[in-house]
Amino acid sequence: MSRLVSAFTDDVLGTLDAVGIAEAIKAGKFSAAEATEASIKRAEKVNGELNAIVFKTYESAIAQSKLNHTGDLAGVPSFIKDNDNVKGIPTQFGTLAYKAVPAKKNTPFVNQFLSTGLNSLGKSTMPEFGLICSTENPNWGITHNPWNTDYTTGGSSSGSAAMVASGVVPIASANDGAGSIRIPASCCGLVGLKPSRDRLVNLEGSKFFPINIVYQGVVTRTVRDTAAFYAAAEKHYRNPALPEMGFVQNPNQRKLKIAFFENIAPGKMGNADKNTNDTIENTAKLLSTLGHEVERITFPYDIDELKGPFLSYYGLFAYALKNFGGLMFQAKIDKKQLEPFTHGLSDQFKSNFFKMRQHLKTLKRIGAQAESLFGKYDIIMTPVLAHAVPKIGHFSIDLNWDEISNRAVAFAPFMGLQNITGSPGISVPLGSSTDGLPIGVHFSAPYGQDKLLLELAYELEIAKPWKFIYNS
Repeated sequence: MSRLVSAFTDDVLGTLDAVGIAEAIKAGKFSAAEATEASIKRAEKVNGELNAIVFKTYESAIAQSKLNHTGDLAGVPSFIKDNDNVKGIPTQFGTLAYKAVPAKKNTPFVNQFLSTGLNSLGKSTMPEFGLICSTENPNWGITHNPWNTDYTTGGSSSGSAAMVASGVVPIASANDGAGSIRIPASCCGLVGLKPSRDRLVNLEGSKFFPINIVYQGVVTRTVRDTAAFYAAAEKHYRNPALPEMGFVQNPNQRKLKIAFFENIAPGKMGNADKNTNDTIENTAKLLSTLGHEVERITFPYDIDELKGPFLSYYGLFAYALKNFGGLMFQAKIDKKQLEPFTHGLSDQFKSNFFKMRQHLKTLKRIGAQAESLFGKYDIIMTPVLAHAVPKIGHFSIDLNWDEISNRAVAFAPFMGLQNITGSPGISVPLGSSTDGLPIGVHFSAPYGQDKLLLELAYELEIAKPWKFIYNS
C-alpha cells in the first residue's frame, strides 16, 4: 500500500539540516552521540518500508560519536553509497553476483568525505554496479521513494536519496556516471550537484578510462548543506587547477544570461511531459522576475545522435565489471547472477568495440557543441528528467535490454552530457507532478564554475522554497 514515509519527529534533530546539526553540537545544545542515536532510531523507523540500507554500522557510529570531533560537519550523521570501500565493511556494489568481503581500507573519497566530520551509519543501496537509474532487483531489494512508496527513488544513488529525503540523515554520499546524483535528487526533492571533473577525489579506477565520466558528490535537502560539504571537503583536498569554492553562503548579485531549450516535438527523445515542461516554463518566468536574462533556444545538438555512442562507451564500464570485476573485488563473479541490463550494456560495448574511437569523437564533438553555448550564456537550463517519476516496475530487471535501455534513455536524456564534458550540473527541486512527486530543474555552468550554480540555487531556494516531506 503506497504512502508517504517520514522519519522526521520531535527529537534533537527536528527538521535541522546538516549545518544546523553541526552548529547545535558545537554550541552544546546536544551531543554528537545524541544526534547519532536519534538518526539510528529514525533509520529503524522507516527502513523497513524504504529498504535503503545495505549494511548497518550503528555500533561503530555510536563509538565514533563519543570521540573528539573535527571538521566543519563534525558529528552529523550520514550514509555512504555502497560502491565506495569503508574499512571493515563489505562493498557489495548492488549485485548478487559475488560475495563481498570486508574492505581492508577506505577509498580515497571516503577519507575525504569523513574528513568533513560526517559520521557514517552504514552503506546505502544502489542498483547493480550503479548502471541503471532505479534500484529494483526483488532479490537484492527494491528501494522505495519516501514521497510515495509506489514510486522509484531514481538512481543510482537510490538509498542515499531515500535516507536524506525521508529525514533519517541530512546528507549522504552519492556519485554520478550518467546522472546518478541528479536523477535521485530530482525524484526525491533534493539538491544534487555533480561537480566539475576532478573537483573532488575521484572514484577508484576511473583514471583508467579514456574519459572519466564518474563524479563523486552528495545529496542534501538544502543548498547550504551542499555548499558546506564542498567547503569542508576542499580542506582535505583542493584541485589547484580549479577555482576555489570556499563556503558559498549567498546568491550572486550579478544578473545572468540563461538559456533553456524549447520542448522537442512529441515522440522525439528529450520531449518533456506536461508537468515537466510546465516546471521549466514556470522556472524561466521566475528567473526573469528575479532580473535574469532568459532566452528560449533550439537544441544545439542531436540527442538521438548522442544515445548510441554514449551507451557504447557507458557499456565499457559494464564490460569491465563483468569480465574483470573479480580482480577488483577479489572474488569470483557469477555471471549467471548478473542482471539483464548489465549483460546488455556490456554487449553494447563489445559489439561496438571497433567503432569506439569514432564514438569517442562523436561524444567529444557533441560535448563541444553544447559547451560552445557558454560563449554566449552563463547558465543552461534543462529538465533533469524528461518525464515525471515512474512507479516501481518501470525499470524492472525482468525487462529485456532494448526495452529497459530505451526507457532509461527516454527518462534521463539530458544528464550524460555533463559527464562527458566535465562541466558542473545541479538539480534543484522546483516543481511537482500531478501525483505529488518532486520535479527537479537542471542548471549547468562552464567548467570550474560550481560556485555559480550554488549561488543561483541559493537565489531560487529563497525565491521559491521547496517542500520537504515534513511540510508537504
